[in-house]
Amino acid sequence: MHLIVQGLDVATPDLKEIAKLAHASMIERIGDEAFRLRDARRTEAIAPYCEAARLDHAFVPDAARLDDFGLVVMDMDSTLITIECIDEIADVAGLKPEVAPITAAAMRGDVDFAQSLAQRVALLAGIGADALDRVYLERLKLMPGAERMLQVMRGRGMRTLLVSGGFTFFTDRLRVRLGLDYARGNVLEIEGETIMGRILGEIVDADGKARALREVRDELGLEPRQVLAIGDGANDLSFMAEAGVSIAFHAKPLVKARATYALDFVGLDGVVNLFP
Repeated sequence: MHLIVQGLDVATPDLKEIAKLAHASMIERIGDEAFRLRDARRTEAIAPYCEAARLDHAFVPDAARLDDFGLVVMDMDSTLITIECIDEIADVAGLKPEVAPITAAAMRGDVDFAQSLAQRVALLAGIGADALDRVYLERLKLMPGAERMLQVMRGRGMRTLLVSGGFTFFTDRLRVRLGLDYARGNVLEIEGETIMGRILGEIVDADGKARALREVRDELGLEPRQVLAIGDGANDLSFMAEAGVSIAFHAKPLVKARATYALDFVGLDGVVNLFP
C-alpha cells in the first residue's frame, strides 16, 4: 500500500512525522501539495494526526491506476458545485430558513429524500422562474479543482455522468459547459414564468441515481470495478455502492464511514491525485 497525503498546505514536519508513523520507505511529491508515501503501513496514529493537521490521507494499493476506471459518476450539489441549488432558489425568495433545514436533514439521512424534495419544491410554488437564472449566473460556482479533475479524467479516456437530486435546469447547463457525457436530474415544473411547486415525472432519488449509474455503465460495457463514484450526502450512498471505488467528498459522517476514501480538505482534483 501507498499512503497519499494531501492538503491545502502540507508542512514538511507533518509530512515527515506521518511518514515515520507509517514506516514509509520513500516520500514522493505528486502535486503542489500532494505526496505519495511508498510502502506505507496502517497505524492507529495516522488518522488522528492527519485530522489535526487538516490533511487528507488515503491508503491506496500499489497496483491501482486511474486507467482502471472507464466512468466517473458525480453528485452535483456540494460536490461538483459549492452550493445546494434548491436552498439558493429559496434564498432568492426569502424562504431559505424554511428550506435549508430540510435539505440538511435529507443529506444526513434523517428524512426520506423523495418526501423531503417534494416538501421543499412545494415551498417554491409561486416563485418566478427567473430565480433559477439568478442562482446559475450569480451563485453557482464549481468546486475548486473540478475542472482539473475532469480534464485529467477525460485525458485518460474516462466518461462522465452527473447524477443529481436537483434540477435539470442546472445539470443540463453544467453538462454543456463542462463537456460531460451524461447528466440526470429532476424536472421542475414551470408554467409561463412561474415555478409550480411540483416535479414532473419520476423523482431522481437515491435509487434513481443508482439506476442511472447502472444504465450508463451497462451502455458502456463496463464492470462495477471500472466505475468511480463521488458524493457527499446520504442519498448518494446507493450509487456509490454500485462503484468499484467510492469517494466521500466533504461528506456527511454516514457517507465517510461507507466510502472507500474520504477527502475533507482538498478540492476535487484531490481525486486524481489518489491514482497514478
